[in-house]
Amino acid sequence: MKKKIKIMNAEWNNNEELVLQVEEGASILEMKPMGQMLVDSDQLSFIYVVDKDDDYTYISIPESTWPKLKNALENSAEVYITDQKDQLLLTDFHEELSYLIENIKGNSNYGEAMVEKVEALFV
Repeated sequence: MKKKIKIMNAEWNNNEELVLQVEEGASILEMKPMGQMLVDSDQLSFIYVVDKDDDYTYISIPESTWPKLKNALENSAEVYITDQKDQLLLTDFHEELSYLIENIKGNSNYGEAMVEKVEALFV
């Protein structure tokens, strides 16, 4: 099973960058962004894929952070993750999230709740 790290908070850095705080005790040291995103419909989360030690780790971005993600999309703001020590730019974040939003719209394969939440906020 792939390791999953949950985002606990999202904050703006000087109103220019969105910084996503990983759960306590998680380290992002030596992580490399993969520029790929997935969906976890059961947890109502977007997943950003990173590589660490030649294995994938999933960064789970829950619904509670989506309003700030939408704002980052609208303003073309860069999105980072942080563990309070290190910070990592999530490459291709806008392209991947936009692609997922387009695919989720009206697509029951993602589950009714996921489609409703995405359409209500992003569409």
